[in-house]
Amino acid sequence: MQVQLIREFGAPDVFEAAEIDTPTPGPGQLLVRQIASSVNPVDTKLRAAGPPIAPELPGVLGCDVAGVVEAVGEGVTGFKKGDAVYGCAGGLRGRGGAYGEYIAVDAAFMAFKPEALSWRETAALPLVTITAWEAMVDRTRIAPGDHVLIHGGAGGVGHIAIQLAKAQGARVAATISSAAKADIARRMGADETINYREESVEDYVQRLTSGRGFDVVFDATGGSDIATSFAGVRVNGQVATIVSQYEADLTPMHTKSLTLHAIFMLTSMLHGVHPQHHAEILTKAAQLAATDRLKPLLDERRFTLGDVAAAHSHLEAGAAVGKIVIDIADEARNA
Repeated sequence: MQVQLIREFGAPDVFEAAEIDTPTPGPGQLLVRQIASSVNPVDTKLRAAGPPIAPELPGVLGCDVAGVVEAVGEGVTGFKKGDAVYGCAGGLRGRGGAYGEYIAVDAAFMAFKPEALSWRETAALPLVTITAWEAMVDRTRIAPGDHVLIHGGAGGVGHIAIQLAKAQGARVAATISSAAKADIARRMGADETINYREESVEDYVQRLTSGRGFDVVFDATGGSDIATSFAGVRVNGQVATIVSQYEADLTPMHTKSLTLHAIFMLTSMLHGVHPQHHAEILTKAAQLAATDRLKPLLDERRFTLGDVAAAHSHLEAGAAVGKIVIDIADEARNA
């Protein structure tokens, strides 16, 4: 099978086209013929830095899987050859990657493809949807009437988080950096937008919450300014963040009696903890898509399997508007 392989960690040009043996699904696994995948910031970080969670070299990257079951391993129930499936199930230490024509994945991580979405839309969803779901539903448990602030509302995780928060009945504000991104956030369902380059935290907290603060703040930017989230949340409120690998002053958290949630959805794959919950999340996401309450925004630029290096460069340059999708099979390329 054809893959995009890396033999060393570094810049996007480390990718090379290669042919390797098609994997055989082991016990509890599915062999999936890949239709499409996507590029997430974690994919670029794994490629560039090769942290301990990266695949062994030579290896194949790519977390998001969207394709058709070609074979079923021993002990698998609930799936059969020909099923259309999706999930976040590859691209880490000890696992094959999604930047190839086939991938063997643990069936426990997989769910049936949303019928309401195209293959390209389906490939864009898994990692960002599970991340947003863990923040919005599992951890902060947003309830109807909650006032939620999402940092990075036009980003890959952020635009999904807006839709999930709205599905939970919340009132949603989103930070953005331009009028174009404000339009995206509003199209995703945001009730209010905040240009963080033009308005201070104190000012928008006063404007939107009369100084009280938001019930929940979700930092979906991957930045390093947890202080902004602490300043925006109410007393006894909750903050969730997708990046907490830095030193920060937790004094405001203590003085406000806040709860802080660190969201790292890859933990389940790395440690084998509750993989079935990811499948449950994606099954519920498909139900939301069926009722027009969840739909990913796709970047307009098209990439094929041979263009993975260019796709990574596009993301790292900050040029993407929406999720970057890799078209692998004809079903995606011809869509």
